[in-house]
Amino acid sequence: LPAVHLQESTLKELAQVAPSIKEQSVSSTQMDEVTPDATTGTTARSGLRVAESAGQGEEEKSKLEKESEHEDESSSLSDKETGSGEHYHLHLSSCRECLQLENSTIESVRFASAENIPELSDDCNSKLEEMNDDCLARGIKRVNLAGKPPNVLIYLGSETAKVEFEQVKSILQECIDTDSYTIYQLHEEQVLKAPWIDNSLLLIIATEEPISEENHKQFMKFLSKGGKILGFSSSFTFDGIQIKRKNKLKRTVHELVVSKMDNTEIKLNLLVSGCIFEEVMKEDTSKVKTLSRLNNADKDIVIVHLTYGDSGGEAILSQAHLELDINSMDVQTEEDFNLLKISNTKRYEVLKEILISLGLSCELSEIPMLTPVYLLSSDEEIHLAFLKWLEGNVDTEGLRASSKVSLKFVSSCESKMEVTPSLMPVITEMGSFSSEHFSLKTYQQNLQTKKLGKILLFTEVTTTTMDLLDGLMFELPEEMGLIAIAVRQTQGKGRGGNVWLSPVGCALSTLHIAVPLHSNLGQRIPFIQHLVSLAVVESVRSIPGYEDIDLRVKWPNDIYYSDLMKLGGVLVTSTLLEKTFHILIGFGFNVSNSNPTICINDLIAKFNKEEGTKLKPLTADCLIARTVTVLERLIDIFQEKGPNGVLPRYYKYWIHSGKQVRLHNEEGPIAWIVGIDDYGFLQVHEEGKGVESVHPDGNSFDMLRNLIVPKH
Repeated sequence: LPAVHLQESTLKELAQVAPSIKEQSVSSTQMDEVTPDATTGTTARSGLRVAESAGQGEEEKSKLEKESEHEDESSSLSDKETGSGEHYHLHLSSCRECLQLENSTIESVRFASAENIPELSDDCNSKLEEMNDDCLARGIKRVNLAGKPPNVLIYLGSETAKVEFEQVKSILQECIDTDSYTIYQLHEEQVLKAPWIDNSLLLIIATEEPISEENHKQFMKFLSKGGKILGFSSSFTFDGIQIKRKNKLKRTVHELVVSKMDNTEIKLNLLVSGCIFEEVMKEDTSKVKTLSRLNNADKDIVIVHLTYGDSGGEAILSQAHLELDINSMDVQTEEDFNLLKISNTKRYEVLKEILISLGLSCELSEIPMLTPVYLLSSDEEIHLAFLKWLEGNVDTEGLRASSKVSLKFVSSCESKMEVTPSLMPVITEMGSFSSEHFSLKTYQQNLQTKKLGKILLFTEVTTTTMDLLDGLMFELPEEMGLIAIAVRQTQGKGRGGNVWLSPVGCALSTLHIAVPLHSNLGQRIPFIQHLVSLAVVESVRSIPGYEDIDLRVKWPNDIYYSDLMKLGGVLVTSTLLEKTFHILIGFGFNVSNSNPTICINDLIAKFNKEEGTKLKPLTADCLIARTVTVLERLIDIFQEKGPNGVLPRYYKYWIHSGKQVRLHNEEGPIAWIVGIDDYGFLQVHEEGKGVESVHPDGNSFDMLRNLIVPKH
């Protein structure tokens, strides 16, 4: 029987809760030896099994077995169709379901262009005409609602306010279709110059300064001609609404209830300005609609929608800071930081809804063009050895064919080089490589491995890094450890089938490792996901000064901020060739992309503020190299000592200590999470029944609701 690894602190707590309960170790069948069927090319399947959760009937077991048989058949058929008779995909029932991150290493968000748009000049007419001609020349899609050119202006009062302009511009670029609109700052001296009124679609007023009477008249004239206004904590108002100051609300975080266009409500926490709206009693109140109230005793109004004139003019005014992210605020407490970060995705949702209701397009911009791949190495000797190996392993055209992505090796970058999802050129000359997002020198300095991560395939934009290594990994000598790194991916998928782009600032990588079947790790392949998650966390927390950055692991394959928000994830696929597992490990985690959720550099900035330290922000190239370095050491320890060698370190950073869950369904029996077993499966202690392992293939672990829910 495998040993059961429990945390001492957890056992002590359990002893106090239920001292009379005798803990029992539930048996787990050893992994059957897997040998490929060389004659048929069928899919081999692991015999990994874990004791069923208490109360699971024979009917459920039978159902799972039938599903497994069906999966075997379909997998076998797939292998035959692709003609892959020389190697066999091992679908591990222990980890496949929980690791499917839908063709991407993490759920991610679309990339917003950081195009440097010039400020609006004094000669508005000529500048706008030039811009419009340029748009037409480039064939850019024109959104021309209300007959107005697609220009968005941001008014920030009498100050130059360059920093504030960039903040508001940045959030807009992440919400609207950046190919359809141009964003300018409307300076104080430009407000009274008429041309902007006829050449703009949306005016954003983002200043708490009083609006002068002359400027107010101009803004109303803009509305009368069908213009749209969005107010962010501004003093601008008109008609049936007035502003009332409430000093106790100023610069505080409060929960809002927002009414959406589909009549549903959404709750989120935002920083509020200290002002609220009050309706003025007039005969016609139909022009005023309340969109959001504070969830307080007074139900204060903080977002309103107003219409004006007969030409479609309308304004949405907010006294909640939808335009500010956490880095633009003076957040005082950890509670406020957590509330704002947890609401960050909803903030984007509400802001997009407002922009759409004002007639703007928030559809996904055009997917960026795929870029060539660069062959890089942290070691010149290994680089030359790889090129020598290539000579005998590509065709006369330099092509290395693969069913997923074929790679064509070329010495230098050619201007007419075609890059497609199925055929990508790989430039072998390292001297021509440069990237603003990845430093080979930084990677080299932080990679301290014997084998792993030595040969890099780097690209700015690719479909998914998981496919780049497929045509190389089975025949390449083991000492030439392969890794694929990208700045952005185009084939990540989000919830509900949405297509998302991985953002700049996220560490995206796929690493190849070879594991002997008859080894500690080869007999416990599901443990790889835990080792990688731990390696990501330790890549940060092993740096002197960064030990207390609150980065943690969540079973089975996530990286978290505390136990609150996901920062990244791990995807593992396994192929058994003779007596060696070829493992592709995809991992992605947020390093510097603060929006729309949270990133590692947010945690560092938070720590600096709380502790008075000056820790530097980290970069993706540094942390990918450190992750691979830590992972190689963890694998060595595991191969020598088994699970006991790494579990103390894993428990140090995991988020589940002493957590309660319900088994089987929402009304099921309560159990305590106590650890993971020899094969990496979650172990729980149910009162009166001892310790049992929970199979990830049959359960979806939802930390937020404290449930382990069987999948149907």
